Amino acid sequence: MEKELIEYIAKALVDNPGAVRVNMIDGEKADVLELGVGEGDLGKVIGKRGRIAKALRVVLQAAGAKSGRRVVLEILD
Repeated sequence: MEKELIEYIAKALVDNPGAVRVNMIDGEKADVLELGVGEGDLGKVIGKRGRIAKALRVVLQAAGAKSGRRVVLEILD
């Protein structure tokens, strides 16, 4: 569920939604979501002073709490 949520939000933010890729890695203590975007779209996902990235992480915390898992977002270059 968290993977689809981040993918949906990221595709709405970027200019090239076809280049958005989200990979989920299951860990012992937490799940890790790796978000990759196309060239030139990295700043749109991070936002000024990291505000959009921070908001994405807050949304993930809420979604993870509902499922009882800790979810971490990593934005790839």
